[in-house]
Amino acid sequence: MTTLRLPYYSLSASIIEPMRVALGALEKGPLDNLIIELVFLRVSQINGCAYCLDMHSKALRKMDEPQTKLDQLAGWRVSHAYSERERAALAWAESVTWVAATGAPDNAYEPLKAQFSEVEISDLTFAIALMNAFNRLAVGMRQ
Repeated sequence: MTTLRLPYYSLSASIIEPMRVALGALEKGPLDNLIIELVFLRVSQINGCAYCLDMHSKALRKMDEPQTKLDQLAGWRVSHAYSERERAALAWAESVTWVAATGAPDNAYEPLKAQFSEVEISDLTFAIALMNAFNRLAVGMRQ
């Protein structure tokens, strides 16, 4: 077990609070909370954030998502457990999370247009960015 480097959430409360407000706005927006949580879990897998993996796995189980679906998330591309909508969101989540390597290409973006409204695509991109920020804080500060 690691030791928290700094209590960043209290030291920078005026910064983290708007991030929490943004999270709340996403959860009340038009994007399905299941999609949000799946994306949060996948981004957290990529970033190796144990704290977030635990939190989002629990949230998905509370939504009655099958454990086998959660177990197959890292291999979603070859799993039959995911809908086309979920696949489009997960592909975009990976592309944006690894943006330095991928450049967020059109072949990751275009499938979104068949599955999501423009507002949902925008909210999805904010969700991915927000989770990456939370992951970097938690991993960097050893939460």
